[in-house]
Amino acid sequence: MKMNVLLLAALLALSGCSFTGSSRQSVPPVSPDGQAPKFDLKLGKYDPPVDLYTVGSVNPNLIFKKGESLEHNVHTIWAENRLGIRIRYLWTISGTSETYANKLRLELAKGNMPDVVTTRDADIIQELIDSGQFMEVGSLFERYASDTWKKAVAEDSSVWNAFMRNGSKYAIPIMDYEYNSDPLLWIRQDWLDKLHMAAPRTLEELEKVMDAFVNRDPDGNGAKDTYGLSVAFRNGPNTWMGDSSWIFGAFGTVPEQWNRMSDGTLQYGSVQPGAQQAVSLMKHWVQQGYLSGDSAWLDEEGAANLFVSGKAGIIAGPYWMRGWPLSSLTDADPEARIRAVAIPSGPGGTVMRRGTLPVNGAILINKKMKHPEIFFTYQNYLFDYYATSTGEFANGLAEGYDWTLVDGKPTIDPSALPLGGIRVASYTLTFDGARIPSEVVKEIPVDIAPVLLAQKEASRKEQFTGPPTRTMKSSGELLKKLEQKSFQKMIFADSGIGEFDEFVEKWQAYGGLAETSEINAWDRSRP
Repeated sequence: MKMNVLLLAALLALSGCSFTGSSRQSVPPVSPDGQAPKFDLKLGKYDPPVDLYTVGSVNPNLIFKKGESLEHNVHTIWAENRLGIRIRYLWTISGTSETYANKLRLELAKGNMPDVVTTRDADIIQELIDSGQFMEVGSLFERYASDTWKKAVAEDSSVWNAFMRNGSKYAIPIMDYEYNSDPLLWIRQDWLDKLHMAAPRTLEELEKVMDAFVNRDPDGNGAKDTYGLSVAFRNGPNTWMGDSSWIFGAFGTVPEQWNRMSDGTLQYGSVQPGAQQAVSLMKHWVQQGYLSGDSAWLDEEGAANLFVSGKAGIIAGPYWMRGWPLSSLTDADPEARIRAVAIPSGPGGTVMRRGTLPVNGAILINKKMKHPEIFFTYQNYLFDYYATSTGEFANGLAEGYDWTLVDGKPTIDPSALPLGGIRVASYTLTFDGARIPSEVVKEIPVDIAPVLLAQKEASRKEQFTGPPTRTMKSSGELLKKLEQKSFQKMIFADSGIGEFDEFVEKWQAYGGLAETSEINAWDRSRP
């Protein structure tokens, strides 16, 4: 059936007709040099197979069946069998995203880039673009991308901005879901029940709950060894798990990003008066034992571990945390119950949280790649079928990996899957397969959706979406370190809150004022 659909789409495209029934573009047009690899219409794939060279990061969260790897797995086999595209890796490297970025820098200096590079790292994306080794991709996208993919990107046109140079596009945004990293509160409902308390709706109520979680032995072990809230501050307050942007938001500012002010200008959130109030409150929470003093050095997974180990009663993070990592807690302790609740309001009912731009990295195409349409054939198929959950991907990417049949019905229940389920989407070139931002509503569990979406107005996205300004390039790292060290000292160490004004003065003098001027000039220049 799938091959008939592909063949029909191809024949209609060749005859100049449109396939309005599904808006698919499954067969690539001829490449710029007129010598496209042979795409067999009957088979619906390249014949003979073609090679697509890339590089990859093997991060600690990747899971493989025995005998499989990033270079050879169920997805690479599928790509060759279904599309006639052999995904070849020039190299892979194990470690963190920073390890991968440093390897890319090393190979970039050698001019040793593959056909396609994909990465989530915003800094390395800019370095790759500025190297001059990658194609202008706007025209390629218009020519080769399927309607489904184009519509997904068009849902938020600002996702292109960071990848623009002189009006041209040099990287394709990897689309993500709306609200995918927006935080909500995850709270130990079993602790609330034991202490006969309700979920907090305001910061004042939150303090009472945290005080009880610290001082009234919610885990029943007879020791004072629990915290109210787990936060990750090693990478700053505005982060994807263990987030504390909402604490700042309660005072009218979102830190570590540029926010639109009432006068229409863009201003940096971390230097606003509300940030000083948030820093002061968090310091108080540390002094009261509501936050661990070690939070200054906890990264996102470290904060999550504090919660799932049963040592903290609240953590802020995205809607998908219930699946990972919070399920580790309920697996280890069947009596533990976790509930998603709304972000509590601050003085005057103010609620703000970090918003999520629906982009999670970028795709860059090497100028030396003779036939970039090969990559579009691959990614179009994922958008047309995986992103829309139709055809062979109606249930998932690979049966026996991320879905299976039980009593004749498809299921993603981890207990029915090898290794508790294997996320094949992580093997794809864009890490998540393909995502349409607005399709997030299909992904959020029904009990969590009302909590997250009821506070849509509280989500404040980064308003500066352009490429780095001149001062950002020269002083951005210095300003980040100044902010991080200043906040850590004021909240977790002995520095007084009075030093906030000193921090702001230094931030302005070291380049903050220049950045503000440049960013507002960029904002005024936009159509």
